[in-house]
Amino acid sequence: MPANQPLTLASPAKALAAAPCRTGAHFRSAACAALLAAAALPALAQQYGGPAILSRGDAPAAMASAQIAFRPFVNLAGTYSAGLSGLDYGTQAASVGGVSSFGGSGTVGLSGVHSWEHTQLGLDYLGSYSHYANPNVQTTGYRNQSVLFSVTHRFSEHATFALRENAGVYSQPTASPGLPQTAGFDPAATYNPTTDFYDNRTTFASTIANLVYQRSMRLSFNLGGHFNLTDRQLVALYSVTGEGANGDVQYRLSERSTVGAVYTYMHFVYHGTFNATDIHTAAGSYAIRFTPSLELTGFGGISRTEFKFLQTVPIDPVVAALIGLRSGVVIHHGIVMHPDYNVRLSQNFEHGVAYISNSFSITPGNGLFLTSTAQNTMAGYSYTAHRYWSFGITAGYMKASSLSNVVGDYADANGSVSASRQIGRATHVTLAFNGMKYQSSTFSGYNRLTYFASLGLSFAPGDVPLRIW
Repeated sequence: MPANQPLTLASPAKALAAAPCRTGAHFRSAACAALLAAAALPALAQQYGGPAILSRGDAPAAMASAQIAFRPFVNLAGTYSAGLSGLDYGTQAASVGGVSSFGGSGTVGLSGVHSWEHTQLGLDYLGSYSHYANPNVQTTGYRNQSVLFSVTHRFSEHATFALRENAGVYSQPTASPGLPQTAGFDPAATYNPTTDFYDNRTTFASTIANLVYQRSMRLSFNLGGHFNLTDRQLVALYSVTGEGANGDVQYRLSERSTVGAVYTYMHFVYHGTFNATDIHTAAGSYAIRFTPSLELTGFGGISRTEFKFLQTVPIDPVVAALIGLRSGVVIHHGIVMHPDYNVRLSQNFEHGVAYISNSFSITPGNGLFLTSTAQNTMAGYSYTAHRYWSFGITAGYMKASSLSNVVGDYADANGSVSASRQIGRATHVTLAFNGMKYQSSTFSGYNRLTYFASLGLSFAPGDVPLRIW
């Protein structure tokens, strides 16, 4: 539970509301029964409705839900992919975006939220296997798994611990996840290796742990740590490990707004090469809830990025004639100062949520390009009706500039659409499409378009439409 939503604000109000129901005939009235039921809700569901704190990774406050039943599903679909690209693990031969193919896929999933008196657990899991019919696809079978997991535990009225995990194994790059209702946090606050160029096996994990101390009903402190790992199976691509720490102080100015100060440290180390990056960021944060469903939250400040990497340089001709070498390797050391910010505007509706966000930060790159500055814009909308239909749409654009190893600009534009239509008590027709356009003004070979489409049937218990994003 975010620290800007102290439980003590809601509990007394419910207790006072339910007090008259404990005597005489009032106890038997339907209204009093409803009040008592509300008072008996798990403590984690009793929120006063303050704005989310983006620097702590919070999802929009209006998305907080006490219970969403855990729901499994199975999906079988026909697929078509274009622009497939890969590197053969044995020969290292490249195939860049020249292969298209029909195929089939099978997907299983499980999502839900459960709350106890002091603990809330959220989960969104997907696992899939895709097979392509075209023999020119270097890897005909693609296995992807992803999981968003969160657990929040309230030790006391003043101390809350939150653990958030974004992890997966994929063979084809995908766009960053939107705002899943069951995850309990904003995945954009974690590291998502979504700009990878080749279709090759990648394992990643991004973990954030925060301990929030609520000093008073207005003042709170947060201390946390984060870890991320991106392991690329192909030795020609660089894997990376990162760890760091963060802290902030937040002060609630009013019922609708919160202001604070944030400090973050991150350290990246790349595997298979001498290349390391240290980032120190100081920022201010602000969050305001204009209405119960519309809020703006974000932070902004300055980052100091220090990086070291091996650089090949030409050797003086006189020396080269003596030793027989035309080039040598030196350690390049650089320091840059740059802005660092992230802002999100969200609007919740009765059956969905819409959002738009923009950020500028340092990323560990995509295995080809390493330490990079990146500006990322995302927007999305999801809708789930009580019956029949659900759909989701996301769009994003990322523009980056590499600071180390290969220096240059690269970008990608991506989008996805998914929908489901219930046709029986446990049967749904599903449709999905996603595409990504890789762009670079520096390297023409980087420009290519990929897309994926599927049509299938899903089977899941329950009478509500199935969410498949």
